[in-house]
Amino acid sequence: MSRVRATFNKASAKYDDSAFIQNEISARLAEKLNVISINPKTIIDLGSGTGFLSEKAVKAFPDATLICIDFAQQSLLSNVHNLKVCANAYQLPFTDNSIDFIVSNLMMQWCPDLKTLLDECFRVLKPGGLFLFSTFGPDTLKELKRSWSAVDSNPHVNEFTDMHDIGDQMLQSGFHSPVMEMERLTLTYDKVIDLMHDLKGIGAQTVHNRSKSLTGKTKFNKMIEMYESYRKNDKLPATYEVIYGHAWKQEKRFGAISLDN
Repeated sequence: MSRVRATFNKASAKYDDSAFIQNEISARLAEKLNVISINPKTIIDLGSGTGFLSEKAVKAFPDATLICIDFAQQSLLSNVHNLKVCANAYQLPFTDNSIDFIVSNLMMQWCPDLKTLLDECFRVLKPGGLFLFSTFGPDTLKELKRSWSAVDSNPHVNEFTDMHDIGDQMLQSGFHSPVMEMERLTLTYDKVIDLMHDLKGIGAQTVHNRSKSLTGKTKFNKMIEMYESYRKNDKLPATYEVIYGHAWKQEKRFGAISLDN
């Protein structure tokens, strides 16, 4: 996790310049804020980064207190909102049952320990609280994955969790009736190197369990050659499988007591 933090800190200064997909998905996730039935007093933007979703949450719930959480302190410096906390999503600095609403845009995929993340979100939410998120699914950057797989067997692109597995883990963590949706978005590029620059610009070139051996120029050029097979209409596609989900922490209910005379 420390390597991921360092990468995002390094990318934070120019993050917004490369984060088209992150901004677009935050806008799509924010549309759901206007139709959910919740009137929160406290909101956490978990993995807030530079604040794409934060500003939209403030507009949707102007009377709520918004707390921006990110483990990359440099990203928080670029976030204009006042309440900012540098913290690990696995260890949120809040008491049990204290938060009404957690929103999270494209952070979950950087947390390989999904159980700990969801257990922690469930812990801090109040009964009746809501967790709303977006994340990437397994088909994200499939063209890049397949191009690298033709070169060697080392991991060059992160593997992302299937939405059904996320839903199952939410149930195991105690959430009630998770709702999952998926869509595919495609960005196009003139050159593979432009995609690589964008991934580096948002800190997304960091790969869990990456081999420590360096990738040589010959392998890199072969990957680019393989990627060229996807070119259509003089453009190279980069697919993103986007998962949206939400689930409630069910309110405590007490059964009625019947007294027989």
